[in-house]
Amino acid sequence: MAHRTELERLLAATLEPTRFKDYGPNGLQVEGRDSIRQLVCGVTASQALIDAAIASGADAILVHHGLFWRGQDGRVTGWMKQRLARLLTHEINLFAYHLPLDAHPELGNNAQLAKHLGWAADGRFGEQDLGFIGALPAALESLDALSAHVEERLGRATVRAAGDGRPLRRVAWCTGGAQGYFEAAIAAGADVFITGEISEPQAHYAAETGVAFLAAGHHATERYGVQALGRQVGEQLGLRVEFIDIPNPA
Repeated sequence: MAHRTELERLLAATLEPTRFKDYGPNGLQVEGRDSIRQLVCGVTASQALIDAAIASGADAILVHHGLFWRGQDGRVTGWMKQRLARLLTHEINLFAYHLPLDAHPELGNNAQLAKHLGWAADGRFGEQDLGFIGALPAALESLDALSAHVEERLGRATVRAAGDGRPLRRVAWCTGGAQGYFEAAIAAGADVFITGEISEPQAHYAAETGVAFLAAGHHATERYGVQALGRQVGEQLGLRVEFIDIPNPA
């Protein structure tokens, strides 16, 4: 068991959220009960995750995508009212870490995705050093082989924009909705870039630069960091920790 402030301090010390310019507040977003025994981890603070956490007996929820984002409507109505009402009624703490969880060199989404896929970073790139880059295993140096491997490991289909067919020796990646990092990945020397989503311009960049692009799912690429973080803080504070995956086609 731990006090809420112990968990908050440990998460802040681990992820150093003040180093990042982010799209929303990192840390404790909704205050619940003081004592925490059970921590539920998930990707997004959706109604489905909150309800599953309540059913599991959670005292706190730890997510990558929290409730509050820059530029959103600040009124507590509709889906926001429903989510907040459930959290407040059941006195569940909500902790959310966005870019700090992407960037952590060991526990973050990018580091954990690479571990899950079987390679490691030897460099960083892009704004706030959020992008990772490294060498691909020789067996994955074709787009067909790489796509099949990623699909098998993540359990979902990928969307590909083929480059010029070069051997894929250098892979760059940034989880989630990081398609805007493609140009920075090209500049960093990547032969292929992996992220969660693709937008219209990336297909043209791939065709014109020869660098391949692989979209493997926003949710699918961001399931691993919060699990690693939850396990570590749970072990340090003596908490029961459960990861609840709410399927998402995006």
